[in-house]
Amino acid sequence: MNERIAPKEYYSIGEVCELMELKPHVLRYWESQFPALSPNKNRAGNRVYRRKEIKLIELLRRLLYEEGYTIQGAKKRVDELRRGGQLATTAKMVWDVQTIKDLRKEADSLIQLLDENPVHE
Repeated sequence: MNERIAPKEYYSIGEVCELMELKPHVLRYWESQFPALSPNKNRAGNRVYRRKEIKLIELLRRLLYEEGYTIQGAKKRVDELRRGGQLATTAKMVWDVQTIKDLRKEADSLIQLLDENPVHE
């Protein structure tokens, strides 16, 4: 599976914030603003995120940071997608596009490294 998320059932807020390059307070604020983003809590009361929630976070990140939506605009867009039955599909598509961008960036870095340090036979 070609994923940026290690295959496990639940992820801590720290893991999600590192992966998404977000601060925990930003993620907690988003949870208060987007009802679709509601992680469960473990026995210790800590938030635990599943893969589908991480993909939704990627969608929110794209809407807010890349496409310039306001919180209100992003709420409206997420609501439209949810009502149309397209929220999960769209979140997965955004996740897949970002994964491809990340892989391309890594490949470019490797190519640059190899160009700078040619291997002599």
